[in-house]
Amino acid sequence: MNWVPDDAENAHSSSVESCPSLRDVQSINPAQLMARIESYEGREKKGISDVRRTFCLFVTFDLLFVTLLWIIELNVKGGIETTLEKEVLQYDYSSSYFDIFLLAVFRFKVLILAYAMCRLRHWWAIAFTTAVTSAFLLAKVIISQLFSQGAFGYVLPIISFILAWIETWFLDFKVLPQEAEEENSGKGTRRSIVESLLHAQIETRARLLIAQDASERAALLHPGVLSDGQFYSPPESVAGSDEESEEKQDSEKPVV
Repeated sequence: MNWVPDDAENAHSSSVESCPSLRDVQSINPAQLMARIESYEGREKKGISDVRRTFCLFVTFDLLFVTLLWIIELNVKGGIETTLEKEVLQYDYSSSYFDIFLLAVFRFKVLILAYAMCRLRHWWAIAFTTAVTSAFLLAKVIISQLFSQGAFGYVLPIISFILAWIETWFLDFKVLPQEAEEENSGKGTRRSIVESLLHAQIETRARLLIAQDASERAALLHPGVLSDGQFYSPPESVAGSDEESEEKQDSEKPVV
C-alpha cells in the first residue's frame, strides 16, 4: 500500500517547479538588457548629430552668400556676361573678385568633406581653411586695388573673413564640446546598463540557489513516492482456511 501526504507532495512539486521558472528568468533578463545596450549603441551610430548638421548648413550658407554677393557685383559693373568674361577669362589678382568666390568654394569642399562625410572630431581642418582664408584676404587687401572699385571692394573681403572665423568659433566652441559631452553621457548610460545586467544575473543566480536549496530540503524532509517493494500488505486469509488445513493433515496421517 502506497501512502504519501498530499501536502508534502505538493510542497515538493512546487519547489521543483520553481527552479525552471527561475532559470527562465535568468535567461530572459540578460537578453532584454543586451537589447537595450544595442539600442543605445544604434542611437550613437545614427547619422550626423544635430549640432554638426547646423554647422554644415552654415558652411553651405557661407558659399551661397558669397556667391550671391559676387553675382550682384557682376551685375553692378555692367552685365554678368561681360564682367564674368573679364574677371574669369581675363583674371587679374588686383581687381577681380573671382578668387574670393573660389575661396568660398574651397572652404565649402574641405569642411563638408571633413566634418560631414568623414565626421572628423578635430579642429585641424577648420584651422587650415581659416588660416588660408585669412592669409589670402589680407594679402589681397594689401596688394590689390579693390578699395577703388566701390563698396564691393570692402564688402566681399570683410564678409568672407567674418564667415570663416564664425565657422571656426562655432565648431570649436559648440560642435566638438557638445558631441564630446554626448559621448561621455552615452558611455555612462552603457556603464549603468552593464552594471544592472550584472546585478540582475547575480540576483537571479542567488534566487536559483535558494530555490535549489529549498527543493533539496523538501526532498530530505518529505521523500518521494514510495515503491511497491518498500511497503506491501500480505494477502488476506480466507475464512475457514485453518480448519481445512487441519482436516487435510488428519486425513493424510496413516491409519494404524
